Amino acid sequence: MYTYEDRMKAVNLYLKYDMSIAAVIRELGYPSRGMLYQWYAEFKENGKLRGDSNHGYSKYSAEQRNQAVKYYLEHGKSLSRTIKALGFPKRTALRDWVHEDLPNNANHEKHCFSGRTLEKCTQEQKEQAVIRLCAGDGTAKKIATDFGVAESSLYTWKKRLLGERCGTTMTSKNTSNIIDKSNAPPKCPGDLESKKSALLQQVEELQREIHRLQLERDILEKAGEIIKKDQGISLKTLTNREKAVLIDALRDKYRLNELLCMLNMAKSSYCYQARSLRQPDKYAALRSTVKDVFVGAHSSYGYRRIHAVVQRDGVCVSEKIIRRIMKEEQLTVPYMRKKKYSSYVGEISPEVENLVNRDFSADVPNEKWLTDITEFNVSAGKVYLSPIIDCFDGMAVSWTIGTSPDAELVNSMLDVAISVLGEGEHPIIHSDRGGHYRWPGWIKRMQDADLKRSMSKKGYSPDNAACEGFFGHLKNEVFYGRSWAGISLEDFMKKLDSYMRWHNETRIKMSLGAMSPIEYRKSLGFVASA
Repeated sequence: MYTYEDRMKAVNLYLKYDMSIAAVIRELGYPSRGMLYQWYAEFKENGKLRGDSNHGYSKYSAEQRNQAVKYYLEHGKSLSRTIKALGFPKRTALRDWVHEDLPNNANHEKHCFSGRTLEKCTQEQKEQAVIRLCAGDGTAKKIATDFGVAESSLYTWKKRLLGERCGTTMTSKNTSNIIDKSNAPPKCPGDLESKKSALLQQVEELQREIHRLQLERDILEKAGEIIKKDQGISLKTLTNREKAVLIDALRDKYRLNELLCMLNMAKSSYCYQARSLRQPDKYAALRSTVKDVFVGAHSSYGYRRIHAVVQRDGVCVSEKIIRRIMKEEQLTVPYMRKKKYSSYVGEISPEVENLVNRDFSADVPNEKWLTDITEFNVSAGKVYLSPIIDCFDGMAVSWTIGTSPDAELVNSMLDVAISVLGEGEHPIIHSDRGGHYRWPGWIKRMQDADLKRSMSKKGYSPDNAACEGFFGHLKNEVFYGRSWAGISLEDFMKKLDSYMRWHNETRIKMSLGAMSPIEYRKSLGFVASA
């Protein structure tokens, strides 16, 4: 039975030697593995060990313990036979009792535990057995018999202590002593030379792997720097032209063959792309024109409308070329969705029938008009736009811009729109159920001009989809994706008014044959040409 000091000494050494059980047992000569595990678990849980009076397995009496140890000694020193006959204790408990009561009995246990070697041999005995086995001092069976272990245990010790060859030093992390060189067999020069060659070959392989990883990293960095690719780009998705650009950028640091191999590109393909890159850009003039059209259109034209503008100037080119140039020059139309302004204030007047019924087509101008209010939130404040859109060609008949969505904003817009009507023109004006279109001032103006009112269902934006679409195009083309910091409300309203005029006079619509609304009306004779 071990004292409190003995147990604490074993636990402290276990912590000091980085939890190496073999090192503790080799130095102290005690305890067993299971016992040390138990002491450490108790110390870890309570921060200390129990005193001598509380040590042991409290659920078994001293008489039961003595009975178990006595039966073990008198019946062949078998743990299994003892536990089976008495019905107690657990295997680990009986083994610990035997180790405590018979610490100097080297032959008290004859059986091996599954998965590990016997614990009865000290480290020095294991080293002596391995030395005899390597020196050929008797057969393995004879040596195993002398030490009271199985033959397999000898070879396990040999593998742990010496590795695969007899001439090497110990490599096991569980051993700290070196075999006495005076008793060890001489080292074989051939074995040392073979090991040296293997290590040199391994170093060369590691150097090649480091070089390959460095090459791959440099290619990915150049892809992000030159081609503007994301960091997560895969080399397999690069085009041959992009690969050629990367190879030219890294030719001064790496050989051509390894660059081609890493990028999985044929040399003939690289030569073709390199020759193509050295040639002057045949689309240089067109590239400049596309940029000018895109900037002049408030960065709102896609490749189809830019293609239409270029064709009107007499340049014959395909849409694919325009699209490729825009992609290379990163000419992207900004796009963003925002929560729209709502003017609904309740059912303040009788509802009106939906005369348009989602039919936003018109045969002539001033047949169907759409109206609504939209909000622009800039750093200086909020601005509101109230237009009337003609279903015939999407032209803005009239509009008002202000800083408050009040009755004056929509009434003044309606007054301007009524003033442009010709004799006998009484269009339907369709709106949502906002309060601006249900106040007495709006209703009186509609009745005086003999105009027909039409309203959407409550909270049903598709009933006024054409007007909502106009607002969406407007904000994507002139508002979203731009910084309005430092812009006053007056400057922003001037910018918005300028866009509305540009929309009517210059902005082309593909549905109108790549013409603006004014140009379209002139082509049909609704507006006299200047």
